[in-house]
Amino acid sequence: MSTQNDAQVQVASTPRSMGRTIKNYVSLTKPRVMELLLVVTVPAMILAEGRMPNLWLVLATLIGGAMSAGSAGAFNCYIDRDMDRKMKRTKNRPLVTGEISDRNALIFAWVLGVVSIAWLALTTNLLAAGLGAAAIFFYVVIYTLLLKRHSEQNIIWGGIAGCFPVLIGWAAVTGSLDWAAWAFFLIIFLWTPAHYWPLSLRYRDDYAAAGVPMLGVVRGRVTVGLQTILYTWATVASSLLLIPFGPMGWTYTVVALVSGAYFLIEAHKLYSNVIRGEEGQPMKVFHASITYLSVLALAIAIDPLLPF
Repeated sequence: MSTQNDAQVQVASTPRSMGRTIKNYVSLTKPRVMELLLVVTVPAMILAEGRMPNLWLVLATLIGGAMSAGSAGAFNCYIDRDMDRKMKRTKNRPLVTGEISDRNALIFAWVLGVVSIAWLALTTNLLAAGLGAAAIFFYVVIYTLLLKRHSEQNIIWGGIAGCFPVLIGWAAVTGSLDWAAWAFFLIIFLWTPAHYWPLSLRYRDDYAAAGVPMLGVVRGRVTVGLQTILYTWATVASSLLLIPFGPMGWTYTVVALVSGAYFLIEAHKLYSNVIRGEEGQPMKVFHASITYLSVLALAIAIDPLLPF
């Protein structure tokens, strides 16, 4: 431990370029997670409007949503810094290496969060701003503080935080939340475990070392494989709810069925491997889930713009 602390002191005392400092702060916001969340915001706005919304409103909502997600990510990095030191995949995060101090990271998280809420309130409406605040609260308090370290259900209920961008985008356009918004919300909610649990298989040893009760740690590969299939089926089924609630046309319907079949095939392949005692390819399912959601979101964005 003393060797690690000495290394952190050495890193912290080493002069860094402005570019390196900015890169470290950006990494606190978990940009890959942020990117995935913003992918569903614009389609939600187009669906809510029934056509392309005002471009300034779209840009303002994306900026506010990015800051909101970034604040939640920074709080998460601050709270989980002790676990990050124990996991190989997070050992290079700036709070672990000491390139950013704990105090500065916490200030950054608070400032980004407050600015994001104020920005959304000024540029969109109070409902969107309130949903942005709720997203930060849910991810930081419900998921990071209460669920992540104590429950194997952490991803299921903590994943609700990742559904908020849909509601924020919808509220920014309409000032309200309709049934179609909640149907889209449900898709993301059910998709999240099917997306994340294969990743938890890949990094099972990391989570075990950090004492995080992910499903793959406490239940094993077969259970993870089965739960992934069940949630994938539920995700694909929920995607069909948008057809009447949207309402959606043939473009979305065909894309939802074809992309859903692809996602299901990959999930079933993983389960088939694990019940035979093989490791399988969990990351293939993980990437398939990202492809599925991206294609589905694209179809949601395009369908309202077409005459059929």
